[in-house]
Amino acid sequence: MARTLLVVPTGHGAGLTSACLGLVRALDARGVDVGFAKSLGQPGRRIDAGHDRSSSLVRLVTSLSPGEPVAAETVADLLSHGQVDDLMEQVLARLEDDLAAHDVVVVEGLAPTPGVLYSSRMNQALATALDADVVLVGSAGIDGSEPGAAERIAESMAVTAETYRRGEGFRVIGGIVNRWPVPDDVDVATSRRAALRGALEVHGIPLVAAVPFRPDLTWPRVRDLVRELDVTVLTAGEQTRRIKEVVVAAQAVPGMLPLLREGRLILVPGDRHDVVMSACLAALNGTRLAGLLLTAGVEMDPRVADLTAAAAQTGLPILLSERSTYATASAVGNLDPEVPADDAERARAVSAAVADALDPSWLTALPTPQHAPRLSPAAFRRRLTTLAAERQQRIVLPEGAEPRTLQAAVICAQRGIARPVLLAPPAEVEQVAAGLGLTLPDGVEVVDPTEDVEKYVDVLVEARKHKGLQPDVARDTLADPIWLGTTMLAAGDVDGLVAGAVHTTAATVRPALQIIRTRPGARLVSSVFFMCLPDDVVLYGDCAVNPDPGPEELADIALQSAASARAFGIEPRVAMISFSTGTSGAGSSVDKVAEATRIAKEREPDLVIDGPLQYDAAAVASVARAKAPDSPVAGRATVFVFPDLNTGNTTYKAVQRNAGVVSVGPMLQGLAKPVNDLSRGALVEDIVYTIALTAIQASAQQG
Repeated sequence: MARTLLVVPTGHGAGLTSACLGLVRALDARGVDVGFAKSLGQPGRRIDAGHDRSSSLVRLVTSLSPGEPVAAETVADLLSHGQVDDLMEQVLARLEDDLAAHDVVVVEGLAPTPGVLYSSRMNQALATALDADVVLVGSAGIDGSEPGAAERIAESMAVTAETYRRGEGFRVIGGIVNRWPVPDDVDVATSRRAALRGALEVHGIPLVAAVPFRPDLTWPRVRDLVRELDVTVLTAGEQTRRIKEVVVAAQAVPGMLPLLREGRLILVPGDRHDVVMSACLAALNGTRLAGLLLTAGVEMDPRVADLTAAAAQTGLPILLSERSTYATASAVGNLDPEVPADDAERARAVSAAVADALDPSWLTALPTPQHAPRLSPAAFRRRLTTLAAERQQRIVLPEGAEPRTLQAAVICAQRGIARPVLLAPPAEVEQVAAGLGLTLPDGVEVVDPTEDVEKYVDVLVEARKHKGLQPDVARDTLADPIWLGTTMLAAGDVDGLVAGAVHTTAATVRPALQIIRTRPGARLVSSVFFMCLPDDVVLYGDCAVNPDPGPEELADIALQSAASARAFGIEPRVAMISFSTGTSGAGSSVDKVAEATRIAKEREPDLVIDGPLQYDAAAVASVARAKAPDSPVAGRATVFVFPDLNTGNTTYKAVQRNAGVVSVGPMLQGLAKPVNDLSRGALVEDIVYTIALTAIQASAQQG
């Protein structure tokens, strides 16, 4: 039976769902088989497309598929007839499968809402019915930095905690405090946290997380404003832009100019043509305003609209409200503070903030002794960032001014994953950063490629002397930032290279093949993708480099991929994929796979490898029992080696897109120093994890 954690609030606006998302994320990242359930429908909460919002958010950002809670109307009806036991029976019936399937199940309780008085009573009934341990969630609120705030929060939690005593026991195992103010002074921050911990310990409540307040976790999108308020969309623009601040345009243009900054929503009647044109000019100059919201039902003069039409091409949303400016500002300020059910970016950020704040030792103690750790996708990604942070490698990013790459570099520096080196003119980097609303942390280094060329001419000439490369040609070649970055790597001035956000694979890999070359013993350069399946992480190779490897080359790919699996803590069980399992089929392609398997076994006798195997026989235990009952790999493969690039690339993309699987890579194998290629459609998150992969590779190759 799973250990059940009932998460309950101590008051209004506690951040209940955020705490649950963070708990699920943190446990999953530690390899715990964790489930989630919202047992009772939240009264007064808007139902999104017929689904509970908490359950929808969990489905959005995890691989879990929690069921729907008992509807709020049903809860109210049963309570009005005194049928609490019947209600709890319904809850237990809905949670039965979850409790049987997971090691830990996080159950979200009810939050108090105006006019609904039974939330506390229901949470107590849930704790008893589920025999659950209770985690309290409170909020520091707007006065969290005031004197006595720690004692006030502790008293509030203590009042709620007293209702969860059972006999001589105490169900409450911890308290989470959201929106905790963190001052810049480290000593003051440490002192305040210690005061909060001490105030809670007086009441027997361990502090398990003081989640720092971050304004960015509260920023709604323009899409959310359009959905909640009665506004007309004049120009759609980028509806995903975040509203960081609302500016009511009351001043003339000179006074308004300092206020036209990234993420600000400008409220102004449409007949204030001076302000409207200034906002549009700012957008044309690269300032990513959240949007322009025209008030009082007054649209732009058609001539002004024509004059500023180019601003719409920058993605600037332009909206119209029939309310007065004051009423519009009030309505925007009163937007629903909860994370919308379709906002994956914000939900992930919120869950990460809570997960990062949770006490690791407390989390470790949650699973039962029978818990067997697993390598979930979240656990694998956490392993990547943790290992990379321990190694502190210097990774060069030749596409330094590309927006996604720049954002990834900032994240890596802030989280200590690596020391990014951006190759780009500093002024260009500053301009892009300003447009994204980013401030470069100290850990990000910007190198002007035009100033460093001369330093590496001799290095490139030496690397290509067998081809007769001359210094003048080397200088021209180094004008390409990827060639420059690769030469920096060859010189030992950086530890790894990541590129490809705007360049082809050939443009990224060719310089490495000509300057870095393969490491001793490697016959070729190949690649693997780490495929983050819902409950496991496996490797696919080669899906990016070699079109039609022969048996010797295919064996080398298998051995390289097995070594990569070991380097990242995955036990290699290698399946050599074919359209045939064993001797059931014939043909040159099957023979190639069989011969490659033989060569790999000969070169590494202790490796667990088998082939030819069909994909289903390699991956699915029930199929393996029928098709390859004696295979040491079938049904449990962790490394899948495909016979050619056509098969590998098609398979990885089909699985990635149709199964909603996150893939990390491609990671190149066989080079003397690590160079990794990005997909041109890579997300910021993809780039962050590729940098982490590269840092780990670099450290491993350094011994």
